[in-house]
Amino acid sequence: MARRLMLGDFRSYVRLDLSLEGALVVFCGENGAGKTNLLEALSLFAPGRGLRRAEFAACARIGGAGGFAISIEVEDEGAVHQLGVGFEPGDGDKPGERLNRIDRAPVGSARAFADHLRLVWLTPTMDGLFVGPASERRRFLDRLVLAIDPSHGARVSAFERALRGRNRLLEEGARNSHWLDALEREAAELGVAVAAARRECVDRLAASIARDRDEDSPFPWAALSLEGVVETGAAVGPALIAVARYRALLGDGRGRDAAAGRTLVGPHVSDLVIFHGPKGAPAALSSTGEQKALLVGLVLAHARLVADMSGVAPIALLDEATAHFDPRRRAALFAALERVGSQIFVTGADPATFVELGNRARLYEVTPGRARPWADP
Repeated sequence: MARRLMLGDFRSYVRLDLSLEGALVVFCGENGAGKTNLLEALSLFAPGRGLRRAEFAACARIGGAGGFAISIEVEDEGAVHQLGVGFEPGDGDKPGERLNRIDRAPVGSARAFADHLRLVWLTPTMDGLFVGPASERRRFLDRLVLAIDPSHGARVSAFERALRGRNRLLEEGARNSHWLDALEREAAELGVAVAAARRECVDRLAASIARDRDEDSPFPWAALSLEGVVETGAAVGPALIAVARYRALLGDGRGRDAAAGRTLVGPHVSDLVIFHGPKGAPAALSSTGEQKALLVGLVLAHARLVADMSGVAPIALLDEATAHFDPRRRAALFAALERVGSQIFVTGADPATFVELGNRARLYEVTPGRARPWADP
């Protein structure tokens, strides 16, 4: 559980030192006041680039020195640890550098934070998940995998680098066949590992949904499947055979991929297929309200899975997620996350939205560059 948040030159904040109280924290303020910036700061303690997917240099305060620092104190099984994320701007030819620390000691990457906290989130940009391109669903799925397997992001990045190298060689006429063979072997091994991790996550999530399914919940359950040639191969046989098959597909497709200017087969073109379970219909055909409720149901199921697999109840970041919910759905969402054991951070523009929570929630007023407990003068 996060007990304190400290910011320096991050987004709209010159400095902030905020004590966090309770399991349900609400940040209230006008649009543009900096509420989402607070959630983004917390999200950077997960592998990747956080809930906005911004480059680290873009997170530094405009008018500052170009870097930033974020620190949180977390309570983990009775012990308090200080976790830090920062960015040091580049100088000349030297690129900027991300910095990660635990108890003020440097660590190699954000994956080390997973020993102390896990995070899940829901943001307005996710509302179009079901009707958007497959790339958005792959990104969503990879975020789900990262929460239970912090090494997944590094595999995805390495796979994408191998494909970029292969595409360059094909564009140049593939004169160096030995190098091309090596890149295809690397891409096949990494691609199967990525596909297997995604499939395992989907299978586990589907099993969790089936086990905990509540037909009376205001958040309908989702039926999930993974669509892709490599994903199918990874599910039906040993990894070595799946690697050999994918490598053969890459070799056979060189001419086609060279003409297309990109690799046409692999986990980088797979899709997460989502159905509205109770209706048995594609999620994309559901109403806007049904899609929002279905997305929340997925996030809740994922939070339960993270807690079950890691033994750590995830911190839940809900950016404007309850703005269009009636009191019943808001209460159901918070109650479900509380049952998981999650600490919940919520943003909203109107404090009246959270009146029904009573003393279950701790409200903070957010104004530009500042956040403080709502009761403060």
